[in-house]
Amino acid sequence: MRVLPPPPISPLLSPSPPDWSPVAVGGEAAAAAAILKQVSNMANAGSGALASFLFFFVFPAALHKGAAQYPVVSQNLVTENVSVVEGDTAIISCRVKNNDDSVIQLLNPNRQTIYFRDMRPLKDSRFQLVNFSDNELRVSLSNVSLSDEGRYVCQLYTDPPQEAYANITVLVPPGNPLIEARDQILQEGNQTEMTCTAMSSKPAATIRWMKGDKELPGKPRVELTYDKMYTVTSRLTFTVGREDDGVPVICIVDHPAVKDFQAQKYLEVQYKPEVKITVEFPQGLTREGENLELTCLSKGKPQPQRVSWVKVDDDMPPHAVIIGADLYIENLNKSYNGTYRCTASNSVGESFDDYVLYVYDSRAGEGAARAMDHAVIGGVVAVVVFAMLCLLIVLGRYFARHKGTYFTHEAKGADDAADADTAIINAEGGHTNSEEKKEYYI
Repeated sequence: MRVLPPPPISPLLSPSPPDWSPVAVGGEAAAAAAILKQVSNMANAGSGALASFLFFFVFPAALHKGAAQYPVVSQNLVTENVSVVEGDTAIISCRVKNNDDSVIQLLNPNRQTIYFRDMRPLKDSRFQLVNFSDNELRVSLSNVSLSDEGRYVCQLYTDPPQEAYANITVLVPPGNPLIEARDQILQEGNQTEMTCTAMSSKPAATIRWMKGDKELPGKPRVELTYDKMYTVTSRLTFTVGREDDGVPVICIVDHPAVKDFQAQKYLEVQYKPEVKITVEFPQGLTREGENLELTCLSKGKPQPQRVSWVKVDDDMPPHAVIIGADLYIENLNKSYNGTYRCTASNSVGESFDDYVLYVYDSRAGEGAARAMDHAVIGGVVAVVVFAMLCLLIVLGRYFARHKGTYFTHEAKGADDAADADTAIINAEGGHTNSEEKKEYYI
């Protein structure tokens, strides 16, 4: 029989192991130290396989026993709760603020060791070491399932042992929302009901309703299924109008595991016709001898199948012609005065619109046109006269400001004389005392 060589001895199982004395508490410390010493002796003796078994299972068990009796919630050991969607990867981190070379390990909710320092005793390969140092042990858990949910324990073996707890919450998104309508085709003014269901989620989803861009309140009901999942059903009741035809009703599902999860259904609303009469000819007054053309515009759902014309409380004129939705009346006279009604109907109901005809004299409106022309001409003449008056006033003021007195050389001599004789002499140039003045004409 061939003897297999022992597996390589971990550096942690070297003949000079580190001091593990602070790992346990009370009497458990001695047991843990004895186990560690025995493991070291076996490693030195070449029993590597048995030494590894004792190191990974027996030694942590002794530590667990001591730690479980006297756990202390640590201020020095830090971790966080984790929320993860089912099937994704969760990261669990155990961090030490001030480490004194104490051992860090991570336990699952059943207090089984996942990682002891950088070694994994647990056979679940979904757990992988992300980072290990004196101050951190970070582990990833891939393909998370509901069975992985619970409280994970970070342990730091000091005196006394310290623990910190990380709760893993597994989120399960709901299935595609299902929207159902009680009525497929609605009529204006009727009340309808819709339901939206979001199935098998964890936690329970929240459902909101939108009709177009307006939010409507629904009535939710939450059910817990046998597999501890939640099914939420929301019921919406509202009254429809013709403006709701073709408008989408949207069911929006809010859940921390999904975004923009929604389903929608378009409304189909039937309504009675809308009717309006328009005058195609004439554009102004309706005078005797002229023709009249009216058109009846109707819109409804379903589209109106029948459009009719009648004269209220009287018979139609003999010259009236109805072609489809159009009414023609030739050679109008005052006996045609009255109310003409167009009625349109569909399977929902009927509506009508009225046109009141009043026939004027054949020359009606002409005098008014002449009076308007005279008024326009009079207005133009008044404006012109006013402008001319303004121009005359401006010119008068201008000439008045520039008017002056001009003197000849003789006149200036007369101004300096004491009497008339002297003035004549001065005017003739005989004043000996006066200085000769030159006169210029420009």
